[in-house]
Amino acid sequence: MSASCTPPQDRMGRRKKTLQEQQETTPVDRKISEHASQESNCESSALSPPKKWNYRQKRSRHLECQEEDIPEKKQCFARAHPIVMLTRVAIESSANTTPHTVERSSDEHSDHTQETNDDKQSDQELLGLSPYEVKRLKNIKENAKFLNSLKLLESASVLRSSPNNRRKTSGIKREKKVKIIEESARRRSTRLQGINNPLTNNTEQSKMPEPVLLEEHPMKPPGPLEMMPINFVEGSGTFENFVKTWDSISQEVTGSSKTTQSADFKRYVSGLKSMSLLDNGVAKVVRDRIFSVAVHPSESQILVAAGDKWGQVGLWNPNHQSHDDGAYAFTPHSRPVCCMYFSPSNSAHLLSLSYDGTVRCGDANRLVFEEIYRDAEDSFSSFDFLSPDASVLLVSHWDAHLSLVDSRTPGTSYEHRTSLGMKSARTVNVHPVNRNICVVAGACDVCIYDVRKLNKKTTQPVLSLIGHTRSVASAYFSPVTGNRILTTCADDLIRVYDSSSLSSVALPFTSLRHNNNTGRWLTRFRAVWDPKQEDCFVIGSMLRPRQIPVFHENGNLLHSFQDSEYLGSVCSINAMHPTRNLLVGGNSSGRLHIFCD
Repeated sequence: MSASCTPPQDRMGRRKKTLQEQQETTPVDRKISEHASQESNCESSALSPPKKWNYRQKRSRHLECQEEDIPEKKQCFARAHPIVMLTRVAIESSANTTPHTVERSSDEHSDHTQETNDDKQSDQELLGLSPYEVKRLKNIKENAKFLNSLKLLESASVLRSSPNNRRKTSGIKREKKVKIIEESARRRSTRLQGINNPLTNNTEQSKMPEPVLLEEHPMKPPGPLEMMPINFVEGSGTFENFVKTWDSISQEVTGSSKTTQSADFKRYVSGLKSMSLLDNGVAKVVRDRIFSVAVHPSESQILVAAGDKWGQVGLWNPNHQSHDDGAYAFTPHSRPVCCMYFSPSNSAHLLSLSYDGTVRCGDANRLVFEEIYRDAEDSFSSFDFLSPDASVLLVSHWDAHLSLVDSRTPGTSYEHRTSLGMKSARTVNVHPVNRNICVVAGACDVCIYDVRKLNKKTTQPVLSLIGHTRSVASAYFSPVTGNRILTTCADDLIRVYDSSSLSSVALPFTSLRHNNNTGRWLTRFRAVWDPKQEDCFVIGSMLRPRQIPVFHENGNLLHSFQDSEYLGSVCSINAMHPTRNLLVGGNSSGRLHIFCD
């Protein structure tokens, strides 16, 4: 011990006794009484840890240990978890006994004496412990006795050792379905089956009749066809009266072959606004979707024609009294009738072109459909009159060919044919003044050709109209002077080009935004000029309410024809009368709508 370390003193200056000196001088009876009083005081908080010492008590304890060279004992008052204590006691007890040697004693007296001996021994062992530790050890022993009485470890070891009591998986096991594959009967030849086949027997060979495939819309035979309507009623006399009316109005001198421009534009616009749907101005003329419409040039009577998807041609006079509202349908073709005109020299002739590769002329005098041009291996798209008397035609093909046909020569073949160098040709239109010039609308381009320079191989265009990004549906010269070209493209634009001077490059001076995407079930829109006002045109519309708009070449909307009660569909194909304020629109169900002043 170092000299500098002085023993602790009390308040009176006397030296304090050490712990060892107190234990040696304290009698045994006093120790037992103190232990009993401490045990009674801590019964209420036996499981709670003792209070922490303050700093002075810890320091005095440390100095006492240094004086007497006693190693300082570190007491841990950490409270162990009850489950940990129980498992330790259970493991110690199970290590000394085996599950097969444990037996329950039947002598209660011997157990009682053993417990008393254990209590005496425990009292002797607990003399040097604190009250908290004494109470804690007592609880541990009582819990251990209770666990031993349950014999859980013995029963668990027995269950583990038995092979029949293994843990089974929980849940419902689904039975696997066995797929039953039914084998179909194998085909066996008649030779393996031992059956005599008459088709393979040379002596008894017989020919089986081949099945006949009936087309729903068969090709029409070549040559003229009788003009007999499919809705003809014998003995009624209505169709005969209809034909007489057609013939009589065709003999009128109307000057329809010469279209003149209206001098007063305001008068023209007011005339459009005065037009309305006729009371009997809606009728179903053909059965299917309308692809083309034509208007007779007569000013005294209204006569319109329409061609549908499957070769029907319908004629309608709304003022004619008949059982079918004055409409008669014919079948001169078997495919869509995509182009139709009344002859400018004789309006009693109705010329029609179809995808089936035929061009026919319906004659109201002879009541026949004459065949003008036929090509069974090709499909036609459009035609126009090259000569003023309508005797020479220009016919465009879908495979980008152009044919020149003269109806005055015998036969139904072409006079000249050339390739245009395009992907396809949809429409062809002849210049109204210079008839040697024509414009052709192709897949993505519009070209102007000189008919006099048509070669047998490939003809180069005189001028190309640039700016189209998608397929072009139509291209037409203005009807009076031909100084404008009107195109309709699938890029939702209507373009107007200046064709007064055919230079190397032509740019559109008007581009009108218009929804031209009609979809699959509607005929494509084709903007057409008004014959009596060459700076105005008409086109179908997808807007609601349904309407037929009329635009000026600068893009201004002049008027929209509407009727909330009877015009409830899209009129894709439209045509204007050459001299009267009359408009005809056809929809996809075969109906025509007539607006008139």
